[in-house]
Amino acid sequence: MTAKIYAGERIRRLRETRGISQAQLATEVGLSTSYLNQIENNQRPLSAAAVIRLSTFFQVEPSHFADDSDTRLASELREVLGDPLFGDASVTFAGIRDAVRAAPAIMGSLLKLYRAYQGLDEEYKALVDKVGGGDAVAGPAAFPYDEVRDFVQAQRNHFETLDHAAEDLFEGGHFSKDRLLEHLAQHLADRHGVTIRVSPMLARHDVLWRYDPDDKELLVSEGTPRESRTFFAAHQIALLDYGVEIERLVADAGLSSIEARSILRVGLANYFAGALILPYKRFLTEAQRMRYDIDRLSAHFNVSFEQVCHRLSTMQRPGMPGVPFYFVKVDMAGNIAKRSSATRFQFARFGGACPLWNVHQAFAQPGRILVQQARMPDGATYLCIARTVVAKGNSYLSRPREAAVGLGCEIAYADQLVYSAGLDLRNVDAAVPIGSNCKVCDREDCRHRAFPPIGKALRVDAHERRVVPYSVS
Repeated sequence: MTAKIYAGERIRRLRETRGISQAQLATEVGLSTSYLNQIENNQRPLSAAAVIRLSTFFQVEPSHFADDSDTRLASELREVLGDPLFGDASVTFAGIRDAVRAAPAIMGSLLKLYRAYQGLDEEYKALVDKVGGGDAVAGPAAFPYDEVRDFVQAQRNHFETLDHAAEDLFEGGHFSKDRLLEHLAQHLADRHGVTIRVSPMLARHDVLWRYDPDDKELLVSEGTPRESRTFFAAHQIALLDYGVEIERLVADAGLSSIEARSILRVGLANYFAGALILPYKRFLTEAQRMRYDIDRLSAHFNVSFEQVCHRLSTMQRPGMPGVPFYFVKVDMAGNIAKRSSATRFQFARFGGACPLWNVHQAFAQPGRILVQQARMPDGATYLCIARTVVAKGNSYLSRPREAAVGLGCEIAYADQLVYSAGLDLRNVDAAVPIGSNCKVCDREDCRHRAFPPIGKALRVDAHERRVVPYSVS
């Protein structure tokens, strides 16, 4: 069943930005003024016809009115309210969602305020540890990675100007996927006088690559695989050829700190590199033809499993979208190292993720692709794919880095993927019930709980012991 869309605040902002009255907008899009008034006050959901009319009038994508970003913000706020700082914050998820719909900007500011508090709290704890040490204490932490992730998420992890520029360079330069490293090296040499050289010294200092602007050399670590060297070359081309456009995007993002702007700058160069290695139309055509088979796509384009997964999460070009995926990379301790999404999948921002999610189970079966139908507490069901990836060391004594990558899409798109073969996609009971985090998950019958859900009264029975040592009211 399709979720109802309440987008009153978005419609009101668009209308007020254009300086038109509610009555004028109703006339322009063929709706009654009373109906539009109810929509803007979130008393009525948007119909499919109303979405098309409004998106056409305002010249925005229909997805602009989707409830996904509100759901993510509400989920994050619910996690925030699980902090003991708020005491027994017995606020229902429905109440939080209503507040987000009514005032998304204010609720977003509340989330930023909490992150600032967290940063100051961490700084205070560090200061206590340093008493008597004489070291200077840095300024308040601004959580730059979270700020950048939120910005990228708001763009649905797609940057159209960079995507088109990378594709135009690939096609205009007559590059070939089979000799792409040589073609990129030639481009760097011809246009910038930059040469690529392998350096045995970098590995000793755990450096993968380094650009020397004085000697015009791109040094790459000995032992790095070919696909990584290709990516490093593409990254450097992004900075040298398209630095102006990257700086414009960084400036327009309105980030609050130098650290956040630096992180976004690197992220956008990486985005361009991925788009150059896997140009949009070519990659989407093959992905659809191969039914999104990651191993086949890796072999066809001479790239890694992880590179394919990451690129798949960016394929949301207006007018030519691919399947909307989430992408995540998790280490063995459960820490999320990378995440991006074109879906409403709710990542755990504070605390650990659900142990039933197959991205954690991948470590028990290294190298094998695991497929899982998983259902979130909000009823959204996903087809989840997970596999381990290993970054090998350069010597016997170096420790390889093992991680698991996860890729997933909503079940409505699952039949387009080879991984749905043999699955009963219509059977709701076949989906594993997972959540983003125990503290915000309402599943009272879950035997894998680490913490009770917030906003619930606990009942502890001294005369009975269950798998979970408490029940909730």
